[in-house]
Parts: sequence; C-alpha cells; structure tokens
Amino acid sequence: MMTHTQIQPPEAALAAPLVTRLARDFGAPWVDEQGVADWAAGGGDRVLLLAGDAVRYPEGQDVAAVLPELMKAFAGRFSVGVTPRASEEAVARRYGSNHWPALLFFRDGAYVTAISGMQDWDVYLQRVGEALQMPPARAPGIGIPLVNADSASSHGCH
Repeated sequence: MMTHTQIQPPEAALAAPLVTRLARDFGAPWVDEQGVADWAAGGGDRVLLLAGDAVRYPEGQDVAAVLPELMKAFAGRFSVGVTPRASEEAVARRYGSNHWPALLFFRDGAYVTAISGMQDWDVYLQRVGEALQMPPARAPGIGIPLVNADSASSHGCH
C-alpha cells in the first residue's frame, strides 16, 4: 500500500471541511496556480476540484462530498486534486472556467473539459464517463479567436 505525504498550504486550514477531507482522507494533493501544469502532466486522467467559496457556492461542498463516490464508480480511472481557495480564481482564469463549483479534467498534461455545478448522480456518471473518453481540447478562454477580413466586413465591423 502506497502512503501519501500531504503538504498542506497555509490556506488549507481555511478550506471547507469536505474539501480538506479530500486531501486528508483520499490523498488528493493541494494544487495551486503554480503547480497545476506539473500536476496535470503527472500522467493519466486527472480531475481538479474548484469548490468555490463555501458561503457563496454551498454546492461546492456537495461536489466535494460526491467526488469520492465518483472515484469509486470509476475505480482507478482518474486521480483527484483540490485547489486551495486562494488559488481558485487564478486556476479558473487559466482554464476558462467561470462557473462554481467546477471539476476540471486533464489527460497527460492536456486540458480535456470541465463539469460545472452540482449534478444529479446519473448525470455525473454520464458526463464523467464522457469526459474520460474525450480527446484533449483547448481550454475555453485561452487564445484570441481569429476573424478573417472577409467575415469581419460581412458583420459590419469597421
């Protein structure tokens, strides 16, 4: 049996209990904006929880409670990480996530997709299953969409 040494950032003491439980009881590492790319590149499918502020987004705690059950339902299919509150905004911006809570999916270092909000169990099973089959994709909000001159003029841009 492999043991995990958890390095808890100072913000962990301020994290909601169910988010802290993921780190403490399920070995989910704390992943901040500086470490997210390295963590995602660790190999295989990975899911990062952005729970959001527990007062503003109480459903984030529901997602934190359901995540271990999803880990059981998809046994061995993905690793889980949690983002400290102080880093959530930066990670969300980096990957174009603008809804709380969110589960960000990565495969072998590449962004795949996100599932936002609390879902019914059957919806979670379907969407997580789909996410684990999807190819990597460009994260929403990364890059600037290009518009050629012909399409710009046809839309009345000057």
